[in-house]
This record gives sequence, structure tokens and C-alpha cells, in this order.
Amino acid sequence: MFGGGSIQLGRVFGIRIGVDYSWFLVLFLIIWTLSDYYKDVAPGSNAFLLAVVSALLFFLSILLHELGHAWVALRNGIPIEGIDLWMFGGVAKLGRDSDSPGVEFRVAAAGPLVTVAIAAICFGLGVAVSSGADALDSAQFSNDVTGATTAVLGYLTSINLLLLAFNLIPAFPLDGGRIARAIAWKITGDRNRATRFAARLGRAGGWLMVGAGGLLYAMTGDLVGGVWLAIIGWFLASAARSAEAQADFAGRIEHLRVADVMDREPVAIPEDWPLADAEHQFFLRYGWPWFPVIDASGRLVGVVSREAVDSVPAPERATRRVGSVMARDDGSSGLRVQLDEPLEALLGQEGLTRLGAIMAVDGEGVLRGVVTVDAVRRALHGAVPA
Repeated sequence: MFGGGSIQLGRVFGIRIGVDYSWFLVLFLIIWTLSDYYKDVAPGSNAFLLAVVSALLFFLSILLHELGHAWVALRNGIPIEGIDLWMFGGVAKLGRDSDSPGVEFRVAAAGPLVTVAIAAICFGLGVAVSSGADALDSAQFSNDVTGATTAVLGYLTSINLLLLAFNLIPAFPLDGGRIARAIAWKITGDRNRATRFAARLGRAGGWLMVGAGGLLYAMTGDLVGGVWLAIIGWFLASAARSAEAQADFAGRIEHLRVADVMDREPVAIPEDWPLADAEHQFFLRYGWPWFPVIDASGRLVGVVSREAVDSVPAPERATRRVGSVMARDDGSSGLRVQLDEPLEALLGQEGLTRLGAIMAVDGEGVLRGVVTVDAVRRALHGAVPA
């Protein structure tokens, strides 16, 4: 949906955290705006430093919000490709869609619950370090606040409440829209139909925000606020339109399964074979850059590449086994997919993108076929109406 190329900041619990270039622009604007605010509400303090700290803590709040989504997704077996912060907040990129309305609801609701907790903690700390009236004034952006700590905590309280209210708008792909999709999915039993419903809400909500931005400028003269609201609305409407188109397309291929498009005669190398035999009977014979590797029972255990074989000195290849140089598959490496998975589940698979193919296995992990990018393209091409 959002994001794309981003700068990696690090990893949290193994999840890649990145920032889009647009994030730096928003960071600058927030710091610039808050610097004037803190000059008024916390006289005598270093307004610029308070603004920098507040901006970074705000983005930390967004990161924690997205980590809430990610944590619940991982607990429900959904892989996380990463979290990106960008000009309109953050996005946790799920490796696949939810497989039930209950999972969809829990993943969507996790982020707002984290935001509620952050706002409550900030307000509670504000009350603890100042009078209750000061904390309330700060949360309302009143200019009567005194004290740097109270001002920062009040800002974090108010901005997280605003973030909560925005995310709970029932417009896909916002959290509120995903919650609405989960409810519609539960009622109708049809995920694609529910997605179309939520996406239409998203498009309507987005264009209402565009109109609200114009109205804000006309009534108050706030050009920056009006334009910003209109841009957010336009992005929301565009994302919802894309989600609706994707749901329509998914509806045309929902009858197709992995088993329908796979090559049912996969060529695989036993893991106990000498590298010399694998080289001559597989790599030199077929000319392929890699092969799946199976154990004695036919279960997929990994993938071996030509580079891995070449990395072993030629005199040692007669005694070294394939299993010693293969990339082992632990079930979560993106190299495999179940036979009965819908074709749609392949579209975001990392292994399909990285290797150009993905291995299809049965419930016991036995290799039953290989699905190539070309096979997926042919199936998708056949689903597009002429």
C-alpha cells in the first residue's frame, strides 16, 4: 500500500524498521511548528530541544502502534516484512492477508489499543508531575501551561488521541476500515466482498477529507491545515481504490489453488548426495541456478545453489554432501507454500520474487511441485477480462 524503498534504522524483535525519505520532511515541519508552541507554553526552556524530543517521541508512538499490529500478526502466524515510517505515519507490511475475520479484527485493533495505552500513560505522568489543570490545559494545547515536562507530556497525549481518532475512522485502509472489513467479513462470510465494502467507505471518507480541507481553508484561512487534510484524503481515497481493484481481481482468481498452477514433476536433489554428483547430474545437465533439496522421505529441507557448490574446492566435492552447503528451509523462510493455498497467497511471497519459483508441499512437508513466476503470470493473465 504505502512505503517502498526506505532507509533501514534497525531491527526490533527481528522486524526491519525503516523510514521513507518523506519522513524527514514531516519531522522538520513538526519541529518547526512545535518550536513556536514551546516558546509560549514553556518560557525560559530550550524550545527547539523540546520540539525535537517531542517529534521523535511522536514517531516512537507511531512505531509502537505499528509494532502492536506486528506482534498480534506474528502471534497469529502472519509474517511481517517490515515496518516503514513515512510522511503520513507508519505501516506494518504483512507477509500475507488474514485468514479469518477474527484474526483481521485482532490485528487491526492492536494498534489503536497501543495508542490508547500511550495516551493514558502520558496523561497520567502529566498529572503526576504537575497539577491536574496544567496537564489538561497542555493536552488541549492551551497557552496557559507552564513547565517543559508537562508541555511535552500534554503534546504527546493530545497527538496520540488525534492519531487514535484518525485511525478509527471506518475507512479502509485505516485501522477503523480494517475493523469494519472484519465485521463485514464475519457477517457475509466473503473476504473480497467485505474488502470492497470497506474500500468504498475508504474512498468516501477520503473525498470527504478533501472537501473538509477546502472548507477549513475557506472558513478559517488555514492554508497549511486545509492542504494537508486534502492531501491525506486524496492518498486515502487512492489507497482505497487500489484495495477495491485488488479485491475485484482476487475474486476472479479465488477458485485457483497452488496445486492448479504448479509443475507436478519437480526436480530435487537428495540432501545426502555428494556435491560432485549434484554438480554433474543436476547443475551441468539442466543448467538451472538452484534446486530444491529433499530428505530420504521426500520432505523439503532447503535449496542449494550453483554458487554454494562452486564455493567448495573441487577436490572436496566428492565427499561433501549437499546438505552441508544448502540454504536450510525452516518453514518460515518463504521457500514453501501449501498445496491448498489460494493462488492469491503467492502474490506477496518473498521466495517467488527472490528465486523466481516457490516449492509446493503437502501437509507432511513432502515436495509435490514447483510454482514458477511464469506459471503464476499465465494464471493471472487468464483471469484478466479481455
